[in-house]
Order: sequence, then structure tokens, then C-alpha cells
Amino acid sequence: MTYPEYFAVFPDGDTQELPGPLRIDELVDLNGRPLALPLTTDRMIAYRVAKIRRQEGWGEEASYHYLELVSSADLAAYCRRRQY
Repeated sequence: MTYPEYFAVFPDGDTQELPGPLRIDELVDLNGRPLALPLTTDRMIAYRVAKIRRQEGWGEEASYHYLELVSSADLAAYCRRRQY
């Protein structure tokens, strides 16, 4: 039996276990949890999944999700438009 494991690899090299898999270009928060779109603000720290690497071993399969920091200007495209 193979046990899947999922990890987030942050830009500074820190690794954190995830509860499930992520997709390429998915936005996540500081804890590696997916963000619900549309965002309410662009004033937050968010990461984008840039690369996924899978590593198989005896009885385990690990997926490493490499994250990149998203700038505030890029996050603005994911924000809810203000209605006046």
C-alpha cells in the first residue's frame, strides 16, 4: 500500500506538510491552504504554486509543491471589484 504525502516548499526553503494536493498556479496563504477567489483584498501575503515534484519511495509517494511569493500588484487581478 502506498501512502501519499504532500508538502509545501516556501521560497526561503521551509517545508510544511499539507492536508492534500495543490494545483499549478493555485493561490495559497501562509499556511499553504488554498485561498477562496475572488479575494477581498490585495493586502495579504500569498503564494502561487510554481512547480510540483513527485518523489516515490518504498510504500510512500511524496509531492512537493514549490511556492513563489505573489506581489500586491498581481493579487489585485484576483480581487473582487469594488461597487460604488
